[in-house]
Amino acid sequence: MAISDEEYTKFCDFFYRKTGISFQLSKKYYVERRIIDRAIKTGSCDFREYFTFLRFDMSGEEMQVLVNSMTVNETYFFREDYQFNALVANILPAIIKTKRRSMPIRIWSVPCSSGEEPYSIAITILEKWDQADNWDIEIHASDIDSKILAEARAGIFGARSLARVPPAILLKYFTPRSEGSYQICEGLRGSIDFSLVNIIDTKQTKNITGIDVIFCRNLLIYFDDITRRETVEMFYQNMAPGGFVCLGHSESMSRMTSLFIPRKFGDTIVYQKPQE
Repeated sequence: MAISDEEYTKFCDFFYRKTGISFQLSKKYYVERRIIDRAIKTGSCDFREYFTFLRFDMSGEEMQVLVNSMTVNETYFFREDYQFNALVANILPAIIKTKRRSMPIRIWSVPCSSGEEPYSIAITILEKWDQADNWDIEIHASDIDSKILAEARAGIFGARSLARVPPAILLKYFTPRSEGSYQICEGLRGSIDFSLVNIIDTKQTKNITGIDVIFCRNLLIYFDDITRRETVEMFYQNMAPGGFVCLGHSESMSRMTSLFIPRKFGDTIVYQKPQE
């Protein structure tokens, strides 16, 4: 089964409209392999038949399976930990200056992948923020990949994910499993709200409001300029005044919008929504 450049372009336009993810011609081999695999598994005889099935599948199940196969989930615990250090040393202290004690602190990890990032956030707060017991902290974690969300909820991780976890933290928050894997404790698994969210779908993001901190690292590099701008504008609308956005080390808010104020904390730059 082969896919012509014209068919590839049609598929990429469709996938972009659905997910905001933009694939260039240089990615054709990567994308084509996954399309052909799904075409074979659904019994389609060629690309045209599969593409027709995909577009008119009212259940959306095939689109979700395809999205799961297309998305990259490379992550590990305490990745770019200078941002977690800034969270407890600078960001959270700044947030509580303007919050009443009765108000929750809301943190959103997007995309959360298999859960290493939101669990790292939770552990860092518990271990390093002396005000953790005095505030109601909500950690929301979302991804467009339903399969990876199931893995995040299960909280079972191998050696690669855990390579940077200190032995004392591993002993305190994880239980050994088979073949060198570990499962994070039930208390942390139950404390994080994992949900399936396509962030370019306004119907799915409209209820994610009052967010104080957003971790959105290494996602926007997969979007084009228009979708990047629309995404960070959505963040702005969904955030509480004075909230912060943490991007990946290669991403810069200044290239997308002037809505946020850059703030340098230690070794990282984060972006703050102005206080009203």
